[in-house]
Amino acid sequence: MDTRTTTTTTSSTSNKYSNNAGSAGPRPPPPTTVPIRYEFPPPPSSSCSDSKQPAHSECEEGQSSFFRELLTEMCSLFRREPQMNGLRYDQSLNTKPSSFDRSVRPNKRALLCGVTYSHKRKFMLKGTVNDVKDMRDLLINQYHYHPQNIRVLTESEKEKEYQPTKKNIEYWLKWLVKECQRGDSLVFYFSGHGLRQPDFKDDEIDGFDETICPVDFMEEGMIFDNDINTMIVRPLPTDVKLHAIVDACHSGTILDLQYVYDIKQRRWDDHSPPSGALKCTSGGWAVCLSACEDHQLAADTTAFTGKTMNGATTFVLIDILKKSHKNITYGELLGSLSDVFERSAADQVKCFNSRRIARLFGNKINQKPLLSSSQRFDIYKTTFSL
Repeated sequence: MDTRTTTTTTSSTSNKYSNNAGSAGPRPPPPTTVPIRYEFPPPPSSSCSDSKQPAHSECEEGQSSFFRELLTEMCSLFRREPQMNGLRYDQSLNTKPSSFDRSVRPNKRALLCGVTYSHKRKFMLKGTVNDVKDMRDLLINQYHYHPQNIRVLTESEKEKEYQPTKKNIEYWLKWLVKECQRGDSLVFYFSGHGLRQPDFKDDEIDGFDETICPVDFMEEGMIFDNDINTMIVRPLPTDVKLHAIVDACHSGTILDLQYVYDIKQRRWDDHSPPSGALKCTSGGWAVCLSACEDHQLAADTTAFTGKTMNGATTFVLIDILKKSHKNITYGELLGSLSDVFERSAADQVKCFNSRRIARLFGNKINQKPLLSSSQRFDIYKTTFSL
């Protein structure tokens, strides 16, 4: 849930809130669950009232100015419209392929999903479209993806096929891996809400399935990790590489990949399903970089720019990759990401863009980026590349 603004210079941080497993939907943020009433101060004291001042004196105004300012800040958190970095909000991020492009099969494809939930005020996120735009720019400018081979799903897209509904996300996930061949490189990116649900198939070590939430998840349901694995992991043929980057709550094992890296122990842990269900590829390689562990929340923040809202993991990841100039290993990338969030947790970065409000609601960034893979590999010797 996002209660962020992008217009003040004081940084803010808010979690993409979700509720506990088994409940109906994402938990609203503190402002909607904690009843707070602000009352203006009593009439001015006799020392003020006895002076020859109008009824609305400067003294009275001074006493109430703090509360007006606080109320204004509270209201601004809910009234700001989403903004995109350097791009009109109504401008499409999808490029139609030309007749020549259709005749040439691309070896690089990407599906980028940013869900704001704008029709559900209490679920709304404000930084996801910024995340998608920044990721698209990274793929085009640094990893040489052609714009016509990138599909972007956001609510600001006017064409229905590019709305981030459950049906559309599933359709484009299948498009991503359709007829892929040796040497292909694929990217799936998601920025939005994530939830956990009880696992009834005995294929999760922790007893919970992880999910992502399309814009219509309240009506059509969530997309489960089992389904994502079936759609884009199982079909991967030999010498095809898939990277998934998921900036959502509870996204740790969202692809249900067999191996999860423990950065403190510097080893791969086997997360094979207890039921023995197959979660492997068809010879290809799938890697997932998640914003947090399965039991954690992921944060959105203005802390890094002071202006626009972004997913914390997305912003830091892109910043690291741009500075590395494509010369960084998976281990160095994961270590750099982890260091940033450990420092943020130590500094107790607060929610919301107002320090006064932050004192009322003491949330902080507390997430650990997670790396999972369909196969073991030396993360400190393998260069990261999309």
